[in-house]
Amino acid sequence: MKISIPAGSLKFVIGWAAVFLFRLIPFRPPNLEPMLATVMPFSKRFGLLGSFSFGFFGIVLFDAVTSGWGMWTAVTSLCYGSLGVGSYYFFRNREVSVKSFLLFGVPGTILYDAVTMMIGPIFSNQSFAVAFVGQIPFTLMHVLGTVVFATILSPALYRWVVQSEVLEFSFIVPRVVRLFIK
Repeated sequence: MKISIPAGSLKFVIGWAAVFLFRLIPFRPPNLEPMLATVMPFSKRFGLLGSFSFGFFGIVLFDAVTSGWGMWTAVTSLCYGSLGVGSYYFFRNREVSVKSFLLFGVPGTILYDAVTMMIGPIFSNQSFAVAFVGQIPFTLMHVLGTVVFATILSPALYRWVVQSEVLEFSFIVPRVVRLFIK
């Protein structure tokens, strides 16, 4: 019996683990995170569904373990999943480079923050003006984080994880185990 792990499974786990562990760093600004910088190189290799899944489930799994699920989970997971889809279309006919990561990452971060900013006004009766003014420094820090991660992390992940053939594997269950599976 041959059991095969789908190509890229280990890479997804590595990507999710890296983002998850980074997001657990204490006293880290909440908008300084590598999710988009990780989604972008993965989108070049794993297609539309893989790109959406990486962003969507990265948020769903993190919230399940840390804060629990709420309306913010639905909004942010769909936003990161959508950024994964956008990233797939952006990168499918482009060369991977720091410039291309920045060209997608900076506007993607601004769009993400514009959409997620609406959580307060829509679900918590926060005024739009308060949400908008409060969002400005948050978005500036978020864009700064995106620039740093897109410049350093995205190219490294693409080269050492996404393109790595070493991280593609399958394994064969020994004949002895087959005796117990019958």
